[in-house]
Amino acid sequence: MFKFIFAALGFYFLRGFGGAMLGFFVGTFIDNFQKIKTFSQQQGGAGGRSGFSSDDLFSFYQQRTTNSDFATMLIALSAAIMRADGKVLKAELEYVKTFFKAQFGPQFSVSHLQTLKKFLDSDDIPLEQICADIRNRTQVEARVQLLYYLFGIAKSDGDVSNTELMLINRIAQLLGVPTPEFESVKNMFYRDVNSDYKVLEIENTATNEEIKKAYRQMAIKYHPDKVASLGEEFQKGAKEKFQKVQEAYENIKKNKGFV
Repeated sequence: MFKFIFAALGFYFLRGFGGAMLGFFVGTFIDNFQKIKTFSQQQGGAGGRSGFSSDDLFSFYQQRTTNSDFATMLIALSAAIMRADGKVLKAELEYVKTFFKAQFGPQFSVSHLQTLKKFLDSDDIPLEQICADIRNRTQVEARVQLLYYLFGIAKSDGDVSNTELMLINRIAQLLGVPTPEFESVKNMFYRDVNSDYKVLEIENTATNEEIKKAYRQMAIKYHPDKVASLGEEFQKGAKEKFQKVQEAYENIKKNKGFV
């Protein structure tokens, strides 16, 4: 509306087509500003919740994932982890943005960030429904890799908090990820004196032969080829996870003194 008003005023006061064009551009800028302001208010204003119900948000999620939109699945779980501590940290947002840019390349757009904001601003993220949907659509190897990505978000500020750990554990259960797989990935980020053994899914009392056997099994289970269909950035994460399995094995060998 303003672009036409300012175009007419420009033509009248500046006496010509050039004035009309100048007025048109000024009015267009004002129109766009009004749209952005309205969108921001609809999204919850300055940092407030948007008021979307759990059912509304899941309906939105279903619309976005009708064509197997894996990005929306990732965004929904990302938002849940980012909100776990009650505030969204810059390090977490940068981690997510970097991952999505690498994962989706030119297909990554402002709409992805708007979708992320919708989930971040919602009153309640329907994790049960979303995780059930992801569980039906993906193999367990892909779901384990999802946990690795979620731990990466939690660790991006330098520490995995108890709240984040509990939430990822809940997501793992909802996704149907077996406990040994969850414990293995967890101990790649949340370490204690027995973490190397837990990464290999064995007890610290295991014999040398049991350790070697466990490593061979883990090398097969966590080989990057298992998630070859998920894209370059998931491949990168799978390689990192595979490297952590190798590091755990080398640490145990060094401590126990066998080759």
